[in-house]
Amino acid sequence: MKLFFRDHISVIILYCVSFLLLPWIIQSLDDLSSHYLYFIFLVSFLFTIWLIGRYYRRKKLYAHLQNNTLTSDDLHLYEPQAMIEQAYSQKLRQMQYLYLTQQQHLEEQENEKQLVLSHFAHQMKTPLSVIQLIIQSNANNQSEHLQTINQECDKLTFTLNQLLTYERTSNLVADLKIEALSLKELMKEVVNDLKDYFIAKEIFPKVTLNENTIIYSDRKWLKVVLYQVINNAIKYGEPESSIQIIYDEATLRIKNYGDTIPENEISRVFDLFYTGVKGRTSGEATGIGLYLVKKILTELEHPFTLQSLECVSTFSIDFSNSVKKS
Repeated sequence: MKLFFRDHISVIILYCVSFLLLPWIIQSLDDLSSHYLYFIFLVSFLFTIWLIGRYYRRKKLYAHLQNNTLTSDDLHLYEPQAMIEQAYSQKLRQMQYLYLTQQQHLEEQENEKQLVLSHFAHQMKTPLSVIQLIIQSNANNQSEHLQTINQECDKLTFTLNQLLTYERTSNLVADLKIEALSLKELMKEVVNDLKDYFIAKEIFPKVTLNENTIIYSDRKWLKVVLYQVINNAIKYGEPESSIQIIYDEATLRIKNYGDTIPENEISRVFDLFYTGVKGRTSGEATGIGLYLVKKILTELEHPFTLQSLECVSTFSIDFSNSVKKS
């Protein structure tokens, strides 16, 4: 209430002058009834003067409010003069301080979560590596239990790597290093890393890549993409089938033979934590892998598509904007 009266003090003064002082002045000079039009003129004149003064006093405020281009400076009123402007400007400063404080708190919490996840993932990889070394030292023992333990260790390692990759993609842009690289050499590394999985699933890779295929991309992150896509192709491929890896017309195609992906799932398989019908049935899908693929390829500006028809699924990556020109 106090701020209201302080903001309208000029209106109150104008009212008092117009309707209390002016009639008294005119009446003291002559009869008011004979000078009524003169009274209206004086009141209108004073009101006009007040409007002009108020406009110029708040002209900068009106220009500030009508500016459609927003910047951080818009959190404060430009040179507030009136009481209501000063009060509102002070409130905006308090809101900005509260927002920045909460934002800083949330960022600190997010950084703490990332550090904890990264720490625990690395800590869990150490005992897994020890278990795998013990299994390898007993390679002569063809126990079915050891083989099962080894397979489960591989799954845990893969999931932990996914977790670490997800954590690192939060700062993906700053980590990119675009360079010329051999697509075939990179593919050989990925296939070699997955050779045990190929053998376990009885699926064989057929790589048709030219030695001279050079593209511009980030080696580390593109390898993550290829590893994830081929891993999925093995996981959902038919036993005793093959995975065809073909490069043609600046497009890399990875084909596997297995169940057709339903059309209504094609656009959703890249969503975080979406596993699809088969993923829920098998219980092996995490719903993270293809989300990471989409995120990384989008940042690398490599367009991609996924098609699935008649038991053949094809994942394509378009390198037309990244191929080294002859």
